[in-house]
Amino acid sequence: MKNDIHDLGLVLDSKIKLVLIESWDEMRVLQTLTSLAVKRGLGLYTWAITEGIQHFGFATQAPSGESSLEPESALRLIKADPQPNLYVLCDLHPFMLDNPKLVRLLKEIAMDESPHKPTVVLVSHAFPLPPEIQRYAARFSLALPSEDELLAIVREEAARWSERNRNTRVRTDNRTLQQVVKNLRGMSHAEARILARKVICDDGAITQEDLPELNKAKSQLLDLESVLSFEYETAHFADVGGLENLKRWLADRQTAFIEATAQDLPKGVLLVGVQGGGKSLAAKAIAGLWGLPLLRLDFASLYNKFFGETERNLREALKLAEQMSPCVLWVDEIEKGLASGDNDGGVSQRVLGTLLTWMAERKSPVFMVATANVIERLPPELVRKGRFDEMFFVDLPNAATRAEIFSIHLKRRQLEPQQFDLELLASVSEGFSGAEIEQLVVSALYVAQARQQSVDMALLQQGIQSTSPLSVVMAEHLTALRNWAKDRTVAASDQL
Repeated sequence: MKNDIHDLGLVLDSKIKLVLIESWDEMRVLQTLTSLAVKRGLGLYTWAITEGIQHFGFATQAPSGESSLEPESALRLIKADPQPNLYVLCDLHPFMLDNPKLVRLLKEIAMDESPHKPTVVLVSHAFPLPPEIQRYAARFSLALPSEDELLAIVREEAARWSERNRNTRVRTDNRTLQQVVKNLRGMSHAEARILARKVICDDGAITQEDLPELNKAKSQLLDLESVLSFEYETAHFADVGGLENLKRWLADRQTAFIEATAQDLPKGVLLVGVQGGGKSLAAKAIAGLWGLPLLRLDFASLYNKFFGETERNLREALKLAEQMSPCVLWVDEIEKGLASGDNDGGVSQRVLGTLLTWMAERKSPVFMVATANVIERLPPELVRKGRFDEMFFVDLPNAATRAEIFSIHLKRRQLEPQQFDLELLASVSEGFSGAEIEQLVVSALYVAQARQQSVDMALLQQGIQSTSPLSVVMAEHLTALRNWAKDRTVAASDQL
């Protein structure tokens, strides 16, 4: 809070009479302004439609005159005040729509730079200023709590829970506690306290099982829109067959990213390969492995017909991702959103420029996982060295991986893998992707249910023989994809 008080003091010293603070934490704003008023010996008043102008904290006599409930009356009283008092107006913005009198009154207050005139502070969760007064106002943002402050908040809530429960200590371990603190980053003091309380109060413990619920609650507080969605279900790497090289690469960087121990944090990976090869599942598994929230950026929802709105949507989505950090940002089929065309008015190029700038300049721990199927449509600027830490090629699974995938999907459907000849199934399913193998198991279950029998080798082999995999249907495309990836990417799986 000390830095906020100092920085707000500098704003007052600049003789700006209109300050805008957008924050969900109104009480924190008022506490900060109270400390500033006490330090400088200023009168502090608040206005709300329910109470009118009121004393708040350390203040001199309130302005006299007509009732101050109505916004226009309140602004006239403030304008007539001959003292350099602070007036905090809470949630004034709904009354300014189509009300030129309020806009003009605010403008006249803002234009009076006399050292003996009051300063108005507008406070709300969001406050779009009318263009008439934009250049007269200073925007100010309260600093978000540091990790030390977040840790103190969690410990305070743990102590309060302990007092209410006969001094029973909250159970946790240092690793989980540090993860909770990191996942609270981007929240205000009040929001972090609410989330910490939720984590503790259900069972008096802070465990790894609390992390998904914490991330879910955090995403709800941030009110993620359709452009950026929170993925509730994240896979485990045990559910992903093959991809041994990718798994090792991620394991080597897990500690550096989560604990922020490296000067250059891992940025992300680009996964290219055949459809159904497990790229999307791998993106989910990274978040599950690292215990981080997974956000999905939907380019289909990003585009807007109005000029400049698409780029603004992207900037807002990336800003939200930084607020959710540390997190994994998944951009599925990135080529569809960045493919340039002649009929989009240059929107794709502007979106690409916005994304590349963010990728180069971001400091927050946001690990980006982009997947692509059609490499010919990837912009050259995106795939050059340095954009991602590494580009991995996800090829069709080899025989050993196909056997592992069969085992995974049989287990998932309460079938015993040891009752099947997995090596034979892997041998006869050459050229099948992981997604196609899963559908073979699902199809066999349907057929077995219709015939009122159990799933056996015969049903699975029958499904394999009656299916033409994508590697056959699109053989030319697969060959071209492999040729492109040969010298440009790292194989995600060990080659046998």
